[in-house]
Amino acid sequence: MSFDEEWSAARATASSNAAMRLNQVPADPGGGTGGADLAFHQDQIGAVGSEAYNLHTRLQTDGKHAATATTEAAGALTREGFASGAALLKVGNLWETQVKTLVAACANISNGLNYSLSSHAKDEQQLHADFTASAIDKYLT
Repeated sequence: MSFDEEWSAARATASSNAAMRLNQVPADPGGGTGGADLAFHQDQIGAVGSEAYNLHTRLQTDGKHAATATTEAAGALTREGFASGAALLKVGNLWETQVKTLVAACANISNGLNYSLSSHAKDEQQLHADFTASAIDKYLT
């Protein structure tokens, strides 16, 4: 089969499978129980936030343990006339940039999850206070 024949067959298959899709969920998506598919478990969120913080703390020190040796080796290679000295320094700088990016990402994850937990707790307290103060409370208990 030539390329043109194969391409024509692929286009025909693709056009026969094309259909209009509306921007909505089908009436019966199947597989679900009709309930929410996203659950918020504070203990799990807290554990992820804690691990992100631990990773952040370790990366700040462990990610830089070879920086001095790398800089010294790059300098020695450059002084001896090796082009690999500049390349090693470039790799060291790139590594440092990537570690900083990863440390910042871990901080964002940890801080974001901590904020979510505290915000959710405040919202729960406010809702509880609102229901307790309202006349509806007597119907809920």
